[in-house]
Amino acid sequence: MAEDVFDQLQDVDRDSLHTLPLCILPLATTGLKHARLIRNARLESVVEFFEGRHTGSGQLDIEGLSMEFDWPETPPHPDLVLIRKLSELSSYDVYSLRILLRQNDIEVNDVDALKLSENKRQELNEYMTGFTHPLIMEIFGGIDDSIKSFDDVLELFKHPDVKKARAKLQTMADKLGIRIDDLPKFLEDYGDIYLSLSYYRQCLDQITPIIDGFNGALHDLRGNLQFKDNVNLMKTCDMMEATIAKLEMIINQRFDAFERETKDLWEDISTERFKKVENLIRGSHTFIGGVLCALSVKMDAWVKLFPHRRAGGMAKRAEFILSEMKLGIEKIREIEAEMTGAATES
Repeated sequence: MAEDVFDQLQDVDRDSLHTLPLCILPLATTGLKHARLIRNARLESVVEFFEGRHTGSGQLDIEGLSMEFDWPETPPHPDLVLIRKLSELSSYDVYSLRILLRQNDIEVNDVDALKLSENKRQELNEYMTGFTHPLIMEIFGGIDDSIKSFDDVLELFKHPDVKKARAKLQTMADKLGIRIDDLPKFLEDYGDIYLSLSYYRQCLDQITPIIDGFNGALHDLRGNLQFKDNVNLMKTCDMMEATIAKLEMIINQRFDAFERETKDLWEDISTERFKKVENLIRGSHTFIGGVLCALSVKMDAWVKLFPHRRAGGMAKRAEFILSEMKLGIEKIREIEAEMTGAATES
């Protein structure tokens, strides 16, 4: 089963915020196993059967699956019930899926499918260094010049000089206040939680320039003689700009809080303090994933049509904002309200 899953699984899908490859799920319908659940520009979940530069995207509304596969209306086919559940999830990134699938009692064919691709992990090394280097310095700094990276620590577990490696691992275990046998689990959790944070931070960094370009387009529309008296358009521009700005602020506040807690963790490292930080970050996965998923879908749709500030005419931009960008924005505002409420409670 695992081999079949990974034969079909593409890195781009594993690493995406808004695509869910259906091959990872226990579906009975063969025709669905090569399809993906995606968010379209209106933030609706649809099933995509094919996508390509020359062929376009072959999408089908979820409720149209019954007719496509000749399923009876009652009772609804189990695959339809499952896909309806999946369509309600806030994000399809692997970290949100781990939580949301478990909450909805949805199994996957192979849990390794809920991990970032190796290419993405390598890509995030620059982000990860900021979280792993202080740990290395806290435990080995000034003691062992051979331990300079997180990978160096992991390599100790397969070091040919067992006695020398065990002494270094014992130093780490003593510093953390745990048994040496518990080190692999600690390091796995530490690496995974900061990889998730690195992933979300990179997603935000990639979206931010597009948001800046979108805001520039809104500014141009407000100053355009043809459109500045269009009350509906001006209200929509103001609402979208304010909503996106608030979401950026909330997410950045979350990241700042994580970094403060992490800095405190490095000053007096222990497994108990790490567990507190880990729970704090994991508790925000679905919020942050949901916001970034929605923003990335909207910004991807915009930049595909208007790749630079002079692309497309003003009329085309105004029409796209009112017909596509505006639709589904209430879902983003719902996530924003949820995030704001959660931040207030904490």
